[in-house]
Amino acid sequence: MFTIHDLEQLQTDHPEWQMELVDGNILVMGPSDFISEEIGAELIRLLGNWVRPRKLGRVAGSSAGFILPTLETENGKEITQEKRNLRAPDVSFVRADRLKKSQRNFVELVPDLMVEIKSQSDRTKPLIEKIQLFLQLGSTVGILIDPDKLTLTVYRLNQEPITLQNDDKLTIPDLLPGWEVTVSELWPPVFE
Repeated sequence: MFTIHDLEQLQTDHPEWQMELVDGNILVMGPSDFISEEIGAELIRLLGNWVRPRKLGRVAGSSAGFILPTLETENGKEITQEKRNLRAPDVSFVRADRLKKSQRNFVELVPDLMVEIKSQSDRTKPLIEKIQLFLQLGSTVGILIDPDKLTLTVYRLNQEPITLQNDDKLTIPDLLPGWEVTVSELWPPVFE
């Protein structure tokens, strides 16, 4: 059973590894395929260009770790901090009023928006489970981007997911008032 301290030590020894701590297990994440990473970079750029000048909050990529609060208890006792999970969505947004100053270490909160981008080797079910966990812990919106199907699915707690396709517009007015992006803008361009 590993702890956040163990993960921090492992990251010190292997800074090139990207890891998450899930239920006491350290998961070493493989690199993303190029298309998935390009989609993530484009979404971060589009979000950042909207968020920063308006001082709405902070946008982060797949290496930003979040120490998640406990969801359940073990045998009626709260899970100790050592057993807490540390997860890293592919893209995240935290409102300014929740994180007034960036931290050098992992942050102990749940992002308001979290995005998972299905890479070529990912299975969809674990990605949806990760999104649902974040929603149960307090995220407002979770998004799954599937480059294979050219879809973007928006999840909210206790609501049916909404699947968007190429010409549909993604809006998140409760977090990013006025921001919108056409789904097809996220797909990598083809250069002639």
